Amino acid sequence: MKKFILDDSLFELFPDAKIEYFTVFNIDNHLMQDNYSYFLDLLKKAKKEAQQYIKIDPFRDNEVVSSWRSVYQKFKKKKGARSSIEALLKRVSQDRDFEPIIPLVDLYNSISLRYGIPCGGENIDAISDNMHLGVTEGGDKFLPLGSDKDEPTLNGEVCYYDDEGAICRCWNWREAQRTMLTEDTKNAVLVTEAATREQAKSLHEAMKELQALVNNVFDVVPNELITLDKNNKEGIIV
Repeated sequence: MKKFILDDSLFELFPDAKIEYFTVFNIDNHLMQDNYSYFLDLLKKAKKEAQQYIKIDPFRDNEVVSSWRSVYQKFKKKKGARSSIEALLKRVSQDRDFEPIIPLVDLYNSISLRYGIPCGGENIDAISDNMHLGVTEGGDKFLPLGSDKDEPTLNGEVCYYDDEGAICRCWNWREAQRTMLTEDTKNAVLVTEAATREQAKSLHEAMKELQALVNNVFDVVPNELITLDKNNKEGIIV
């Protein structure tokens, strides 16, 4: 049995932290010629909706951006690390288009853009034993996308990790090659997160919509939506 566990160390920094997740199994995650236009249109519409989150100049003063920057100031991080939602909104502010990557990533990116929240996913079959989110003592092995060099975690860094090392560094900044979603992913866990009560307001609605998209695209019924917080710190993945 694999579990998703929020460590006590996370709540020492962020007592109102909240995670929602669900799993999906037996999918075909390949991007096909006949579904490319669907994902392109989905991302185009999501980009348009995301403009509501970047109405202020300078960029850093927009609420979603400033909120997550405040979160990142409370733990040790790699220089220049930013939340995944800030990275997406930065692209929107620069009027850069989003091209389809792979179905699951396109789906959660569209939700992230529409709701102004971080979303991500991992390959369940690549996770070693339990998946944790907490403050690490550092030294967790981590091989980022596009690199062949280990970039281990820092002491005091918030990250996702398992028995083999880091899964995602600096909370939701960078994915590990080992567990990231690919076209060959069959079984996945999809996650959204909040560090504060304010950030958590739209999590449930966003994840319900993501479930519906997954169901529609893959014709597979996702498993139930699980909420983790300080009162319920662990749930089953598989």
